[in-house]
Amino acid sequence: MNTEITGIVLMYALVVLCAIPLGRYMGKIFTKEKTWLDGIFNPIDKLFYKISGIDPEKEMNWKQHLAALLTINAVWFLISMFVLTNMEWLPLNPDHNLSMSGDLAFNTAVSFVTNTNLQHYSGESGLSYLGQLTLMLWQFISAGCGIAIAAVVFLAMKERTTDKLGNFYFLFIRTCTRILFPIAVIVASLLALNGTPMTFEGKDTITTLQGDKVEVSRGPVAGFVAIKQLGTNGGGFFGPNSAHPLENPSYFTNIVETVSIMLIPIAMVFAMGYVLKRKKLSYTIFGVMTVGFLLLLTPTVINEMNGNPAIEKMGITQNLGSMEGKEVRLGPAASAYWAINTTVTSNGSVNAMHDSLTPLSGMNTMLGMMINAFYGGVGVGFLNFYIFIILAVFISGLMVGRTPEFLGKKIEAREMKIAMIIALLHPFLILVGTAISSFMVAHNPDEYGSWLNNPGFHGFSEMLYEFTSSSANNGSGFEGLADNNPFWNIACGIVMLMARYLPIIGPVAIAGSLAAKKYIPESAGTLKTDTATFGLMVFAVIAIVAALSFFPALALGPLAEYFSM
Repeated sequence: MNTEITGIVLMYALVVLCAIPLGRYMGKIFTKEKTWLDGIFNPIDKLFYKISGIDPEKEMNWKQHLAALLTINAVWFLISMFVLTNMEWLPLNPDHNLSMSGDLAFNTAVSFVTNTNLQHYSGESGLSYLGQLTLMLWQFISAGCGIAIAAVVFLAMKERTTDKLGNFYFLFIRTCTRILFPIAVIVASLLALNGTPMTFEGKDTITTLQGDKVEVSRGPVAGFVAIKQLGTNGGGFFGPNSAHPLENPSYFTNIVETVSIMLIPIAMVFAMGYVLKRKKLSYTIFGVMTVGFLLLLTPTVINEMNGNPAIEKMGITQNLGSMEGKEVRLGPAASAYWAINTTVTSNGSVNAMHDSLTPLSGMNTMLGMMINAFYGGVGVGFLNFYIFIILAVFISGLMVGRTPEFLGKKIEAREMKIAMIIALLHPFLILVGTAISSFMVAHNPDEYGSWLNNPGFHGFSEMLYEFTSSSANNGSGFEGLADNNPFWNIACGIVMLMARYLPIIGPVAIAGSLAAKKYIPESAGTLKTDTATFGLMVFAVIAIVAALSFFPALALGPLAEYFSM
């Protein structure tokens, strides 16, 4: 077997082997069972509760959970705006980097609070160390919020009738202290021991092999990168993200960072199975996600290893595959694997430039974000998949002439209306945003044409990718797009806000509504949702509702580019 393919198999095997026990551990945390870290973190949790005036035993309904999440996110947004617009006079700024403009600070604050981490700036020159540390804290907090609110849905899915679904603050704090922090310490230590900087000193002056003196940025990189990957955040310390040799020095660090991307999203599926005591359902969901993931991954790896057809027509050999925009130390297969990992989740970090991917590979990265349900992000990724489950149950019920039921609760008009609104929101935000930006470029190319580094089909793909990434809370980009200007900063900020919170509100409202309904025990006529047949139904719904919604746009961008080569 090709050594590059062996590397991919190794990375995927590692993440699954680690995710299964981690999912069980997370399930214990959500259900208040004892874990081996309680002795260490119970005193810390109690300190947080005491300082904040939180009663962790107070039960909340679904509306109170949402109110708590939205309120604290609003506070964090305001703190971010203050820090980002005042960095030049605040401490921890040894390189004397300037403060951000209002529109860029808005985009960046929204981006990190919403777990998107879209970056319209270059990290090492656009932020002070205080700015980096503030955003690193939000990477913990936004990921913790996503996991905690998914745990609320898990508790609502249990087979009983109730409107009490635990305590949001309890779930949030335990997620941060017992899941994200310990694993981040391990990952950061591995990175620091293998060449990733972890310092508060300013730029270092080095002498190159040619004898030139160069100033090299550094900082608390290892800690930043660890939670960037684990929390499916993706925002890089440096502008090139994990393509930068100090952010991702070697193939070993590449393995660590790649495994970190999907570790918690996959573990969340197994955690759901533990909470519900339905292991077979969790394996069904994992199977559907994995099939979708492999359908995107396989052609992408093949395309990048085979090279660019346009270069091949020029008579240039490509023994290493398509290497434009990639690092030689990593190779095309590992870069393609990362590209699909980062876009089927809401991670958005990169170890190669997605703008340089061959057209069909670029299309697959966009499809991963457009579907936004194959593994997904930490917590909220499962909520997206939950919407497709509700739609599949309803359609299946109609097909067999029965009232649709999921886990003993009837799905009625109210739940379906919410599910369809959320399912259609994602394509609405992406396609409307792309249409507006395309109209502006087409009708005033002198003023807005400078946005695009590449004209024609690829230029359209750059705009489509940016809105897709914003709506999927992903954060990666086709970086040929000049996006640090008021239009892109504000437009993407609005899309990120709507695409983060509405897809949280919708599933939580559905789960809360179903939890309060009378529980109906399973009978011979009950639709089984833990079978391969139902898995195929969910996959079909995803293909029809999500993927086909975007086919015309993809035909105008990456598909047209491919057929024109």
